[in-house]
Amino acid sequence: MPEPISDEALSEFLAAHPGWTMVDGALHRELAFADFAEAFGFMARVAIWAEELNHHPEWSNVWNKVTIDLITHDIGTLSELDVELATRIDQA
Repeated sequence: MPEPISDEALSEFLAAHPGWTMVDGALHRELAFADFAEAFGFMARVAIWAEELNHHPEWSNVWNKVTIDLITHDIGTLSELDVELATRIDQA
């Protein structure tokens, strides 16, 4: 079972990754791409990482926009898995 992330580690992550915010207890990010194909390709890359981590985002896609929320449902809060996936998302 993943452990909750500390407040200090979360603060450090948010300071280093300004695209992410906290919304309703989850890490939240909205991204815009050139078109639907680019947005969908991004989601396909993230899906591979999510499978590797066995940690899956709550997300939606409308044309060129992708909205992502990350939370570890098993523990009802954020964990290192959320930070790891968010970091990989930033690299995409």
